[in-house]
Amino acid sequence: MSSRRTARVLALALAAGGLAGAAVLPASAATGAVARSPIGLGAIQYDSPGRDDRSQRSLNAEWVTVTNTGRGAVNLKGWTLTDRSRHTYTFPGLRLAGHQSVRVHTGIGRDTGHDVYQDRRDYVWNNSGDTATLRDNHRHVIATKSWGRR
Repeated sequence: MSSRRTARVLALALAAGGLAGAAVLPASAATGAVARSPIGLGAIQYDSPGRDDRSQRSLNAEWVTVTNTGRGAVNLKGWTLTDRSRHTYTFPGLRLAGHQSVRVHTGIGRDTGHDVYQDRRDYVWNNSGDTATLRDNHRHVIATKSWGRR
């Protein structure tokens, strides 16, 4: 075989091998897209039931649910939950197990694996319209949920 023909066969073989390798990559790796997170926003109680009297009971009846729909646990340390007015709650070292949820309450309380508290003395979520935004510890938007007028 001539050296020119050998080079051509070798180039074709390398190209075919590269295409075969690309075919086994997940679509997200092939396109450079970020993989979807199993963490999302669930139910939101933005209008505390009863009178808005700023009592701890009323403040803690205002909450946002963060849910892990995946099988594996996710460390939420450094993740943030914000509203349109930029009130920000930063998650402590909380590990959210697979298929579990945590409620983020507005008021003051003792954090557990299922309930965490922003330790605020005033309401965060606007009843007439607001947006909850969940970001990971790299500030990437993971989920948003809006209600009411914009």
